[in-house]
Amino acid sequence: MAKAPVLTPQAADFPRWYQDLINKAELADNGPVRGTMVIRPYGYGLWERMQQEMDARIKEAGAQNAYFPLFIPQSYLTKEAEHVEGFAPELAVVTHGGGKELEEPVVVRPTSETIINDYFSKWVQSYRDLPLLINQWANVVRWEMRPRVFLRTTEFLWQEGHTAHATYEDARDYAAYIHEKVYADFMVNVLGIDVVLGRKTPSERFAGAINTLTLESMMGDGKALQMGTSHELGQNFAKAFHTQYLSKDGKQELVWQTSWGSSTRMVGGLIMSHGDDNGLRVPPRLAPVQAVVLAIKGDDAVLAKVREIGDRLKAAGVRVQVDDRTDTPFGRRAVDWELKGVPVRIEVGPRDLESGTAMLARRIPGGKEPVAIDALVGLLPTVLEEDQALLLKQSRERRESRTSEVSTIEEAAEAATAGGWARIPWADLGEEGEAKLAEHSVTVRCLVAEDGSVPDADDAPGNVAVVARAY
Repeated sequence: MAKAPVLTPQAADFPRWYQDLINKAELADNGPVRGTMVIRPYGYGLWERMQQEMDARIKEAGAQNAYFPLFIPQSYLTKEAEHVEGFAPELAVVTHGGGKELEEPVVVRPTSETIINDYFSKWVQSYRDLPLLINQWANVVRWEMRPRVFLRTTEFLWQEGHTAHATYEDARDYAAYIHEKVYADFMVNVLGIDVVLGRKTPSERFAGAINTLTLESMMGDGKALQMGTSHELGQNFAKAFHTQYLSKDGKQELVWQTSWGSSTRMVGGLIMSHGDDNGLRVPPRLAPVQAVVLAIKGDDAVLAKVREIGDRLKAAGVRVQVDDRTDTPFGRRAVDWELKGVPVRIEVGPRDLESGTAMLARRIPGGKEPVAIDALVGLLPTVLEEDQALLLKQSRERRESRTSEVSTIEEAAEAATAGGWARIPWADLGEEGEAKLAEHSVTVRCLVAEDGSVPDADDAPGNVAVVARAY
């Protein structure tokens, strides 16, 4: 009788494979309240590495970290009509505290444009106070009707940036900078995930924004995942909260604003973009553990050697873990590390010591080969960079090979429902066609220019709509 696979094969049931992998790789569990999640240490380690990489890029963009309250007075959200309308179905509202009914209900933070603007209106007095560039790492709550761990949860972790500028042009350019130089750079060069940068259609914009820039990626099943967004808010919130400044000309002017965010959804994107039937495949630049050194047996000489190898790799800048738990069978440990997607396993047993070699197992391309132990320190940086590049190459090739150029709504819907993406001229689709696609559970993920760049306007000649089914 054939041994049952550790994970449900992707081809058999992609959603079940996804859930199996989250469980078997010990990434997360469902929380006690429907739609919440408990992120386990290995899963949180992935998020921590994402935070570190993103935070460095955000600070390079000039933003500073701050923290704002979890509870927001309900009246704040009503000040910007489109904003409250967009979030109303997702709000969690607290009406009692300390055993008493509150004088005013408070909303559990779904996003922080309103409360941050309340303070921006106090902090901004003069043009000298601008630009004001703030970022917050926090949790938010949006009541989710169809939860899925990491992808759509009632509570999730994220960063949200909020800025105020003296001019429309400054705000527009900053939102574009975050879109390209912070988000796209991180997702492509660290996560190894190919992303399409585009502009959301008016119906898909963030509530209260005048423009939303998005990054869309194709997952292993051909569906799209929105990986992050950067919004031009115009002066909508500035008007609602009277966020204004004294210009150089001595006039009171409203600020122009942006907001932008990315979340633990990126962990789900990592899983679905790079995972295979054997588990995760973690990009080396992201991996909390880039290499694990495994002792095959509890021989004293073997244990001493794996610890020595671990020390040498650590000194060389490799994020390494030594697995000397020889009371657990080697095969089980090897499968566990494979499930977790650690890029490189270095396996050492008594025979390896005799030959002066170790078995090098590469998770991303697959395969094993003996390597001289003395060559490991020099070899690993090259191996890790090769594997990082391979993941991005595979992600890009999947998107390109499964994207169809179409000219009709019917062809676009057919391509998307068949497990791919479609590109159709926006002039041939339009808002009416966008509504018809929604009847097939297909959405316009973004608008791009003919050359693949981000268009300046929704109605720019030559705009192309990228359509797909989405998570």
